[in-house]
Amino acid sequence: MATNNKPANTLRCGSIKATIWENTSEKGPFFSTTFSRPFKDQSGAWRNGTSFGLNDLEAIVSVAREAKEWISAHALKR
Repeated sequence: MATNNKPANTLRCGSIKATIWENTSEKGPFFSTTFSRPFKDQSGAWRNGTSFGLNDLEAIVSVAREAKEWISAHALKR
């Protein structure tokens, strides 16, 4: 269950976004990460896609590494 509705951090690499969430469980707080690719739909509204093409994969690897480093640094402070 999330402790609040705001992300703990958001990282970007190109059009790929990693959103880090702080959650709590009976064992205490922990972080989780979601990955998305913002795009405009046919009506011009912004949406977040969760499927990625070949050209997105390198950016996902890069932003996943950054997310791991951020989570590791912030998890140690607890």
